[in-house]
Amino acid sequence: MSILATIRTRPLKPGFGAEILDVDLRRADEETLAGVVDAFHRHGAILLRGQQLSPGELTDFIARFGEPEDHTLKEFTVEGFPKVYRLSNRVVDGRPIGAHNDGVGWHTDYSYKAEPVMATMLFAVEVPAEGSDTILADCVAAWEALPKERQAQLEGKVLHHSYQHFMASREYGARELSDELKAQNPDVFHPLVRTHPADGRKALWPSTGTVIEVMGMPNPEGLELVQELVDYATQDRFTYRHKWRVGDILMWDNRCTLHTGTLFDDTKYIREMHRLWVRGDRPY
Repeated sequence: MSILATIRTRPLKPGFGAEILDVDLRRADEETLAGVVDAFHRHGAILLRGQQLSPGELTDFIARFGEPEDHTLKEFTVEGFPKVYRLSNRVVDGRPIGAHNDGVGWHTDYSYKAEPVMATMLFAVEVPAEGSDTILADCVAAWEALPKERQAQLEGKVLHHSYQHFMASREYGARELSDELKAQNPDVFHPLVRTHPADGRKALWPSTGTVIEVMGMPNPEGLELVQELVDYATQDRFTYRHKWRVGDILMWDNRCTLHTGTLFDDTKYIREMHRLWVRGDRPY
């Protein structure tokens, strides 16, 4: 029997993503888990609802997709589980237990690294009754919808990404970096149009926050081009908006998507998510 026959799916939106149905990750056999991994690589994003996983089980699960990646900032990792990063507005004994409003603004994770993360996984521990949606943009569909002439104009362009700029200018969580963090995160250069290593499909791959120039173009024209392409790729026709439930696992492929978090009433609600990453490779 094919591994694909062991799981049932339905699209998150037409042509993009897959909700995997009737799978309990704690009890799934090897064949089923292999099918989950395969679905991720084929669909760009996967959703599994109703899961009950500890930080250790989350770490074991994400390791099936590749090597779990470390986090640039360490203070909000879950104690004893350094690959699990907590996103939360909860305050305990006067101190925040997680990063709050992290990920608001269209981007792809670790774009400021020479080898950005391949995959991002969020697990919902506690969610607000309203707000805090996560939105994914299908950048393959966005690329394929461009006229051939426009594709030809964009192919070969290179973006200059800077973590130092990102952390100094971000709307939420801006900070001055230590010399150590600056040394660990030098500027990098990535293609505007990225090729997926699994099957060669191409994706429009701009980002906000980390990009400071398009190589060979003066500013502000270069940054205006990046914003134009982000606005284009994040139109409703290319996006999936996820409304969270406790126990949801949403995992997306950073090689062919953009994503953003959305705000919620943090004076009224508590949000807590666990985030894990899978190590990636150099974009081309």
